Amino acid sequence: MSVTKWFSLEEANAMLPFVDQELKKMQALKQQFEEKYVELREMKNELAEKPHKEKDPFFVMEAELEFIQIEVRGLIQNFQTTGVELKDIETGLVDFPSMLEGHEVLLCWKQGEDRIRYYHSKEDGFAGRKPISE
Repeated sequence: MSVTKWFSLEEANAMLPFVDQELKKMQALKQQFEEKYVELREMKNELAEKPHKEKDPFFVMEAELEFIQIEVRGLIQNFQTTGVELKDIETGLVDFPSMLEGHEVLLCWKQGEDRIRYYHSKEDGFAGRKPISE
């Protein structure tokens, strides 16, 4: 059973540089994976059209893809130990569990925003973002 870590707005904002840095690592690996995957698929398609004698010419690329996946999984697991909820790597969307006026909410931050300005309930999600009154 995991215990929810509650973030104050100040604590969450203070974590943004770390969160941004970790997201950038994940995004770079995701892009690297996608590029290698497309390259591998193209090579397999080309080779399917002509006979080949090599046992498994794709072993190295497939191993590289696996290593990237393992690295991303490690980054995500490490990220999750902070208590911050990773919602979308590509858009850089994260939530920080918090208490606002006695209610459980999620402080919502999207990469590129200078600080946390919105929150939403667990049910509403990103579409239900409301501005935090200062």
